[in-house]
Amino acid sequence: MVEREIDGLAGKLHVEDLGEGRAVVGLHGLSATHRYVVMGSRTLERGGHRVILYDARGHGASDGSTGRDYSYESLAADLLAVIDELGIERAVLAGASMGAHTAARLALAHPHRVSALVLITPGYDPDRFESGLARWDALAGGLRERGIEGFLDAYDFHRVPEAWRDTVRTVIAQRLSLHRDLRAVADALSAVPRSRPFDSLRELAALRVPTVVVGSRDEADPEHPFSLAERYASAIPSSRLLVEEAGRSPIAWQGGQLSRAIAELAARVDA
Repeated sequence: MVEREIDGLAGKLHVEDLGEGRAVVGLHGLSATHRYVVMGSRTLERGGHRVILYDARGHGASDGSTGRDYSYESLAADLLAVIDELGIERAVLAGASMGAHTAARLALAHPHRVSALVLITPGYDPDRFESGLARWDALAGGLRERGIEGFLDAYDFHRVPEAWRDTVRTVIAQRLSLHRDLRAVADALSAVPRSRPFDSLRELAALRVPTVVVGSRDEADPEHPFSLAERYASAIPSSRLLVEEAGRSPIAWQGGQLSRAIAELAARVDA
């Protein structure tokens, strides 16, 4: 594994470069880090893929945006800077939530740089764009004022099934503890939900690369409804929908299973 710092538009981006072969770039979700894409799985690397994982601006060990610019335009520009710096002409992009929207944005703007897409639990719904902004602002305010405890106090755990509340609380605290600058994460929490990676799901019809949309039936994750993943898959011509069997853990949280799905898609591109 090679760790390096790459110049993004807003500062240094912390990047991990693992293995050799077809390039797979993983993009994490809002308030997560690069560890939360394939969950530490080495399946892709061991299967002959070059795996690029990096912390988005303001997250993990990457620099924040001094101008508080966390728009999808800038997030996609950072992604382009990473693959340019690493000499990657075309990549398989695998992104979760914010990372999925960033990957789609880049694929729409620069289709020649993307060989395939894995869109994991998308959460951006153009038809309900402003519906959750107050909640994101409350989370950002709690994090900015009182750190992780403030974030947890602002989190509406009543939306989570009672059996999962303690687990979700623990996972959130662990994830937030990995960030160097919680104020930058708070800025991102306020800004990212106010940015549009695209204006309508109809725009996704322009995506012509092989695509897998990974949905989730997880009741503990209301921000990423299965019905929205279905709509993404329906909008993208060369896509298929992948979801866990009823009663099983979401594929998005099973690093090995998710990695195998990414590898199968990459093999389709090679074929």
